[in-house]
Amino acid sequence: MKFIDEAEISVRSGDGGAGCVSFRRERFIPKGGPDGGDGGKGGDVIVRATRRFFSFYDLGSRRSFKAQNGRPGSGKERSGKNGRDALILVPLGTMIKDMETGELLADLVLDNQEAVLAEGGAGGKGNRHFATSTNRTPRFAQEGRIGKEKRLKLELKLIADIGIIGLPNAGKSTLLSCLSGAHPKIAAYPFTTLTPNLGVMMFDDNRSLILRHTRPYRGRGRRKGIRAQISSAYRADYHPVARAGYPSPPYRRHPH
Repeated sequence: MKFIDEAEISVRSGDGGAGCVSFRRERFIPKGGPDGGDGGKGGDVIVRATRRFFSFYDLGSRRSFKAQNGRPGSGKERSGKNGRDALILVPLGTMIKDMETGELLADLVLDNQEAVLAEGGAGGKGNRHFATSTNRTPRFAQEGRIGKEKRLKLELKLIADIGIIGLPNAGKSTLLSCLSGAHPKIAAYPFTTLTPNLGVMMFDDNRSLILRHTRPYRGRGRRKGIRAQISSAYRADYHPVARAGYPSPPYRRHPH
């Protein structure tokens, strides 16, 4: 399974439907007056976090999301249908930023948490709203509002299920490469790992675990390895190999 932690997408909300110009026409009612209905509201672009996804790989090649436009109103004061929303599913820990302004629009950390990225345009008013004592037959209606369009950047704050911790040259990178499709740097000298390595271990029932490995930070002045205060957290850690003279701590879970 490929791991993608950044993505750029474009979103566009739906346009509002136009209001209707219509007049009541019924038998024995010669001057029924205006009865034009309102236009429907354009659909919103909504993002929702879900536990089912672990990366932006599930978005596939789709990089553009557009909501449906609202339908125009019609006679007999009938309003147009609202546009259907466009729903984007993303994994937990997704941050969404506007590429033009750099503004943080959403930070999704809870399951089923939602945020509106682009609100749909309002529907236009029909001519029945513009009737006055001096203009009882308005022959105009309001157009719907135009939807919003944005370029967004999605960033994933990775939360691994298991962290692999051990002494230098204990076999952490080798274990990660065997359990997942990751290809970390493997060498016969200590402190080979200088950046986080992530991998996804798949099971037969389509479940998966995210693995991450690093090494203990040894000395600030050396400026090597990875500090414990790394941005990606993990729910449990595992010590795979104990070298001679060093006991191996047991597996333990973290209270996330």
